[in-house]
Amino acid sequence: MHVHGPSHLHGPQPISPPHGVKPTEQMHRPDAPQIADEVDISEAARLAEQIQQMPDIRGDRVEAVRRQIAEGTYETRDKLHVAVERLLDEIG
Repeated sequence: MHVHGPSHLHGPQPISPPHGVKPTEQMHRPDAPQIADEVDISEAARLAEQIQQMPDIRGDRVEAVRRQIAEGTYETRDKLHVAVERLLDEIG
């Protein structure tokens, strides 16, 4: 379709290339080395894949924390101290 200004439109045009395309023949060179694709996956990518395959909720950990809370042994001074230190480090 050709557009020549806002009021002058032509209808659809046939699709044809301006020149014919000839299939290219690959030349066989016996001395040319074989080229092979190669992929190197970084260690970070491997770890990211492992993380994606982990379940979102670790049921064993959740159950252990619930048990500690029920027994009254989850919250300790040491855990509180570590949490406060991490918070202070994070906010600067």
